Amino acid sequence: MSLKVTIENGIKDAMRAKDADRLRALRAIKSLILLEETSGSNVGELSTDTEMKILMKAAKQRKDSLEVYVTQNRPDLAEKEQAELSIIEEFLPKQLSEAELTEKIQAIIVQVGASSPADMGKVMGVASKQLAGLADGKAISTKVGELLKK
Repeated sequence: MSLKVTIENGIKDAMRAKDADRLRALRAIKSLILLEETSGSNVGELSTDTEMKILMKAAKQRKDSLEVYVTQNRPDLAEKEQAELSIIEEFLPKQLSEAELTEKIQAIIVQVGASSPADMGKVMGVASKQLAGLADGKAISTKVGELLKK
């Protein structure tokens, strides 16, 4: 079942349950999917990879907004963003743990033959593709930097 159909069914369920937070988050995801489907670069159904990119982008936006609201002492808005983020994360694949991320990045470093921080670009290119959807880009970048400095 495609993400779009899953989201549409979730919207119906949220409407029946009168769950405003879930409904708002699902409608936001559906809106992003419809925008991507009607953009000039796509025709018809979206690929699973494109759907994951849409969800990752939505989750990143919520995380960034959440940080801003917390620093500005706006718990009411932060709570809404956190609720939407947790609903979006239900549709994302399970994120890698710190140990799993370290292990995978070490394997990539060996694969590309990197030995110094100057090789960060080569490692990031491969890591970004292989770990897309499994870890946040910022976490990948930080971990690659740490491992290359050793």
